[in-house]
Amino acid sequence: MLVAFSVAPTGVGECGGVDGSGSVSAAVAEAIRVVRESGLPNRTDSMFTTLEGEWDECLAVVKQCCEVVGRYGSRVSLVLKADIRPGHTGELTGKVARLESALDQA
Repeated sequence: MLVAFSVAPTGVGECGGVDGSGSVSAAVAEAIRVVRESGLPNRTDSMFTTLEGEWDECLAVVKQCCEVVGRYGSRVSLVLKADIRPGHTGELTGKVARLESALDQA
């Protein structure tokens, strides 16, 4: 499965909160560290991080990300989208490759 998610703190937590410029980059960096240490295939862009793996492993990583981000705020906002396709792997790059191929043929 692919899981695309975005997580951010609101309010103030034990590690501070949103900085003076309104940035949550310190909290998001901690979440991305969790993702990268998970060993699951992943990709981060300006809006979402996408993971590829099995249900339990992907959702465990998302939960850990929420926990570390939660130290930066009194609340955590989570947006999550999943593509559940049993029996398929390599879709993090495979879907994009098929799209690029279709564009090349057009």
